[in-house]
Amino acid sequence: MDKNTYDAIVVGTGVSGGWAAKELTEKGLKTLVLDRGRMVKHGEYPTATKAPWELPYANEPTQEDVRRHPIHTRPSFYGITQATKHWFVDDLDNPYVETKPFDWFRGYHVGGRSLMWGRQSYRFSDIDFEANGKEGVGVDWPIRYADIAPWYDYVENFIGVSGATDHLAQLPDGQFLPPMELNCVEKEFRGRLADKFNRKLIIGRTANLSGPLKHDQSPQRATCQYRNQCMRGCPFGAYFSSNSSTLPSAERTGNMTIVPNAIVYEMIYDNAKGKATGVRVLDAETGHQTEYFARVIFLCASTFGTTHILLNSTSTRFPNGFGNDSGELGHNVMDHLFGTGAMASVDGHLDRYYSGRRPNGFYIPRYRNIGSDKRPYLRGFGYQGSASRRNWSRFVDENLIGDELKRAAEEPGPWTLSMGGFGEMLPAHQNFVSLDRNRKDKYGLPVLNFDVTHRENERLMAKEIVSDAVEMMTAAGYKDVKPYHVDANVGAAIHEMGTARMGRDPKTSVLNSWNQMHASKNVFITDGSCMASSACQNPSLTYMALTARAASHAVEELKRGNI
Repeated sequence: MDKNTYDAIVVGTGVSGGWAAKELTEKGLKTLVLDRGRMVKHGEYPTATKAPWELPYANEPTQEDVRRHPIHTRPSFYGITQATKHWFVDDLDNPYVETKPFDWFRGYHVGGRSLMWGRQSYRFSDIDFEANGKEGVGVDWPIRYADIAPWYDYVENFIGVSGATDHLAQLPDGQFLPPMELNCVEKEFRGRLADKFNRKLIIGRTANLSGPLKHDQSPQRATCQYRNQCMRGCPFGAYFSSNSSTLPSAERTGNMTIVPNAIVYEMIYDNAKGKATGVRVLDAETGHQTEYFARVIFLCASTFGTTHILLNSTSTRFPNGFGNDSGELGHNVMDHLFGTGAMASVDGHLDRYYSGRRPNGFYIPRYRNIGSDKRPYLRGFGYQGSASRRNWSRFVDENLIGDELKRAAEEPGPWTLSMGGFGEMLPAHQNFVSLDRNRKDKYGLPVLNFDVTHRENERLMAKEIVSDAVEMMTAAGYKDVKPYHVDANVGAAIHEMGTARMGRDPKTSVLNSWNQMHASKNVFITDGSCMASSACQNPSLTYMALTARAASHAVEELKRGNI
């Protein structure tokens, strides 16, 4: 037991786990970091610099890839390729049950989805933190923007976020590196939206280094090379990942012990002490079981990873799952509306092009249900999109061969514009995951069962996402405006959250205002499961800020002897 005892345990190494590891080790805690997947160190990205002709099967998935990844090859997913398939979980070895269809995007390796994320980094605002309380939806957030704003500053300065100052109440500005540049068609669209609708179009705020960091704590990171191969892993460290940023910082302290292939499957609870004392771990390669102990535990295993651990941890004290006194554990699953938008053809600008492959697009921040705008649904949505010129692939269906084809392919095609909506999903107790103890994965552990669906509020919003997109493109004077709707299940936006929500009342929530479990004060949860609402912005920046804030509080509470 002495050998396996630490000051802190962090479960998971994604955006939240990496931040917890960094903050706890830098504050002097001997910290054990556990990840259920294989080790990946910064730079160990096998396809990062491969040319297209070096990838087999024209970079397409094989029939065996599709057979082993039936979830990850659904139409609404990014889709696996030969360049990226090593990051994706084998769905046959890691099954789950779908009472209602749910798209669960997973990567089991050190760094988790911080290697695979879209990097869009937006703050929540008071509009978001106040909405539940004002509208009587779910539970009121126990914090407001002022509580987290300094931590947004702290995180942004460390990770590096490229963006512009836009002065929007619904999308607070941050500590930005220089903004990337909109291209000529996007600038034109921005002007026409402002003139005709008084709506803003801004460059996306992305965790890619558009310039040098404002600190010297990440010498392993360099600026973006505009390759747009981020999904492969970046050997330059130009975008934020745990592997390139927070984990190296934690390692430099000498206080981190990291153990890969360590599947945390159960919490250890001491009835006499009234708190958790450790975790039980299954070695993914050998099946060997180990117990680790610590004074404080951070669960950052991803929304459903953390939920699985808690639901699987039953005892006389917690017969329905660890910390589940409220009965809300596993409930209130949220994701963002995804898969709807529009595209159009743009005349002109044939003398203009762009340089490099910008790993970013434009963003149209939420404008619905703000101020005097009132809709027949609650909350709102934003759009992410881009304009580009068509490339050589447009000739796939053309009757051209030889020199004629080569000459035609030397010239870029006409401009197109596309954008898709991300809409807020409301928390609902009826949207939940549970453990199916009759089904097991390859490790013999019970699997999750998803019973989650979009409800009337989301259905009304989805219709307006499409109609607004068509209206804006048409009013801008673009042609061949076509709406699109991908049959995307909940989960397809890859922003799942809400299963162990924060709240003011232990009777209706799992965590308090410090991401601290009501029922076990030395357990902190700072991944997506802690969220009380989803807003419509990408949530990863908020997870990071909440993690840094919670880690600071945890260390102070340890010093005071309160946990």
